[in-house]
Amino acid sequence: MFLNNLFVRKRRRTWYNERTMERHAFELLVVEALNELPAAFQAKMDNVEVVVEDWPDRETMRKAEVSHPAQLLGFYQGVPQTKRTHRYGLVLPDKISIYQRSIEMRCRTKAQVRATIGRVLRHEIAHHFGLDDDRLRAIGAY
Repeated sequence: MFLNNLFVRKRRRTWYNERTMERHAFELLVVEALNELPAAFQAKMDNVEVVVEDWPDRETMRKAEVSHPAQLLGFYQGVPQTKRTHRYGLVLPDKISIYQRSIEMRCRTKAQVRATIGRVLRHEIAHHFGLDDDRLRAIGAY
């Protein structure tokens, strides 16, 4: 059971017991997680936006090689900083998607949601800086 009034139950039938946080409250947790990043990392983030979405779309699921939307908590789309050349310019921002419903399904409390958002956001920002999943495993980030 969620421990505060930021969470609401939706009254519709779904395949799981759906408990959701209001979007604005969830977005504030994402902003908190961004603000908690070391200043050096905040300063180095370049041409990237962070968005909250309910679920990943089919194309994103295909790219991430997952079969169910709940398997994906976040996703980075763009050109990592390590791959940018002098010709990089006049391009749309990279995008870090944080999937609210996927995260909520794995969490029972607001504290768990906050911690998961922070972990997922740091993971996706690592991709923005050019670290792939193999490198993240090697340095113990998983």
